[in-house]
Amino acid sequence: MPEHEAEGQPATPTQDVRDFLRRRREQIAQRWADEPLFRTVFTVSRDEAVEAGRVVVDALAEVAAAGRVEDPDAAGFSGVREQLGRMSAARARAGLSTTQVSAELAALRPPVDNLLVADLEQAPAERLRACSTALTALLGTLRLVAMQTALSENQALIDRQRLQLLEVATPVIQLWDGVVAVPLIGTLDSARSQVVMETLLNAVVDQHARFAILDITGVPTVDSLVAQHLMKTVAAARLMGAECIVSGIRPAIAQTIVHLGLDLDVLTRASLADALAYALHQLGADIVSATPGGAGQR
Repeated sequence: MPEHEAEGQPATPTQDVRDFLRRRREQIAQRWADEPLFRTVFTVSRDEAVEAGRVVVDALAEVAAAGRVEDPDAAGFSGVREQLGRMSAARARAGLSTTQVSAELAALRPPVDNLLVADLEQAPAERLRACSTALTALLGTLRLVAMQTALSENQALIDRQRLQLLEVATPVIQLWDGVVAVPLIGTLDSARSQVVMETLLNAVVDQHARFAILDITGVPTVDSLVAQHLMKTVAAARLMGAECIVSGIRPAIAQTIVHLGLDLDVLTRASLADALAYALHQLGADIVSATPGGAGQR
């Protein structure tokens, strides 16, 4: 006997849905196991798909018991949020669009609707309509939770890939024993500047570097924010015991720095070659270039 009937209280639609989900748990799970969303994600065995369906049905019953069928933040969803997100993300990785994944989630509703109609066959039409409305709202919220979680996981993946691209685009090169360089190409923003700093400092420690060269030949513009990031990187390198040299300041950038009234307070050289020559001289290993008229020291 349903709990509300045992207590002598009139049933609400959400309570009826809760009781229905508990009674039909196994049948719903069995039918869902044959739907594309479950069948194509849980490929080890059908039993695996059925068990996943049972877990979702239990979560829905918990949400219905709390009367929060339209609340995606209902506590009952917390136990299946991660699973739903993994399922949706797996279908997206298989090549399905967001619309197609949403359609597969929507396809979970008809089997449950059919069972509800059969379960309440003797109930008044008004009660059936109310329960159907509550069930529709509940399954719609389930669909929303799954899509929200999948999109969140996709965004986290994009963020990780973006960080990896930043790391690849910011290589640290060992030019000589005790000398490392970071050739920067493209625009510097806060995220990339942080990667530059972390990458350079790690290289200073790993290579026991005494000199670190930041070559900005490939940086198109330098504004006050970029200059601030450079200064923070230079200061951090100094704290790690390395002298930092900024090279590749082009005329247009030099004019911009002067126009902005910025004081870089950092050792600079015109090119990466000049910065390397300076570092090697400080290390006692001068570079000598051969010329037709003899040897010249840089």
